[in-house]
Amino acid sequence: MVYRKTWLAAGWLLIFLISYISLIPSPPAPMRFPHADKLEHLISYALLMGWFCQIYAARGQRIYLALACIAFGGVIELLQGWSGYRTADWLDLLADSLGVALGWLLNTTSLQHFLTRLDARLASHHDR
Repeated sequence: MVYRKTWLAAGWLLIFLISYISLIPSPPAPMRFPHADKLEHLISYALLMGWFCQIYAARGQRIYLALACIAFGGVIELLQGWSGYRTADWLDLLADSLGVALGWLLNTTSLQHFLTRLDARLASHHDR
């Protein structure tokens, strides 16, 4: 990958955004229905895992990524509980974990080559 550092930086930006939104006192609520936050957790962690699976394709790397993403979700829940203005919810951690599994699963489909194709396309346009 020509733009590997860019993709990694984008992944770290995603980690920062998830952390920020998870730890601010009043996060935005784009979805408004009962337990919408669980779907938001699932989507966020599927995106996080899916993004990094694009960069780290080996099975061993993906196992590490999955464990790291789940641990990240656990740390966020602990920090929310300690914050005094947010609450920890173990169902959020379950939604995070299911999102991690979904992100990995989606990277066993044709989506697994999304960043590789984008990287190649950007590199070919840059070379022109």
